[in-house]
Amino acid sequence: METTKVKERIFLSSPHMSDEGYEMQYVKEAFETNWIAPLGENVNGFEKELAEKVGSKAAAALSSGTAAIHLALKAAGVGEGDKVFCPTLTFSATANPIIYQNAIPVFIDSDYETWNMSPKALEEAFEKYPEVKAVFVVHLYGLSADMDKIMDICKKHNVAVIEDAAESLGTYYKGKHTGTFGDYGIFSFNGNKIITTSGGGMLVSNNEERIAKARFWATQSRDQARHYQHSELGFNYRMSNVVAGIGRGQLKVLAQRVAKKNYIFELYKKELGELEGVEFMPSNKWNEPNYWLSSMVLTGPVRPIDVMEALERENIESRPVWKPMHMQPFFEKYDYVGERISEKLFENGVCLPSDTKMMNEDLERVVETIKGLWLK
Repeated sequence: METTKVKERIFLSSPHMSDEGYEMQYVKEAFETNWIAPLGENVNGFEKELAEKVGSKAAAALSSGTAAIHLALKAAGVGEGDKVFCPTLTFSATANPIIYQNAIPVFIDSDYETWNMSPKALEEAFEKYPEVKAVFVVHLYGLSADMDKIMDICKKHNVAVIEDAAESLGTYYKGKHTGTFGDYGIFSFNGNKIITTSGGGMLVSNNEERIAKARFWATQSRDQARHYQHSELGFNYRMSNVVAGIGRGQLKVLAQRVAKKNYIFELYKKELGELEGVEFMPSNKWNEPNYWLSSMVLTGPVRPIDVMEALERENIESRPVWKPMHMQPFFEKYDYVGERISEKLFENGVCLPSDTKMMNEDLERVVETIKGLWLK
């Protein structure tokens, strides 16, 4: 009996270690010096090198991007009962820490120009909730939000701005790194991000005193005393020296990863962009995206589920665009301001394989599978 050979899996976005083995050099050093705890030369070096890379004065290496978001909220003074504006089109890790702080999220719609927070909806939210304590800005899929408009609005209302740049390391807005416009910026090094430490995150800010405070909180708020003394609530959020070593090596190949993500996006756009009802994620003259995930919206007879199922039959991973937070069972009780644009992006959007290890033949396999849906 003849067996059907399973085609090799094409992933959406999987870890990609450097060909040069940069990561292992730092990891080996951590083992050789026995510094495998959440402190050491790699932790210090990763903080310094990441801060320099993005142009921020200080950084704190943490166990996850979610931990960085949580400490950013604490650093911004967000507490019980405070309202926080949050884009609705995002992953739940943006919104969850608002609840950790017993604060109240208010979800803000997207616009079609950026797929990110709508300045128009943000203005409407301020009219409704002028007492808001902080504003989250997310740079979805590596596309920057319209930061000039958003920052002007937030400055007018004298409110803290936290940038969730988990997906946008290597993305620029008008020549400046995303994650460095607000009071605080966060990056993620989860396994699927453009560079990875397997798990981890970074909090950045030009306020060095607040970053020092975040490090204090992240190490169980242990006071400087001979005995174990704690005057504040603490967290176990510091990054390990081994993980930080992987990050230092990955940082060396960030430009290569961004270039490959751009190559993947441009190829998809060229090969699929003329198909009926296909429109790719927006590009603006002020936006230099890292194109972490190449995404498109479908408005014709071929639907996102058709694309995802066709790809899955070929052992190719894809996923829908994020389901908005105000539609999630846990968050639907909270207020939402907007015109349902995020819902339309969710209903019509699909994220295509954007793995930087893909070869041209892998990309051709994806393209031909999708094109086949239009030939039926």
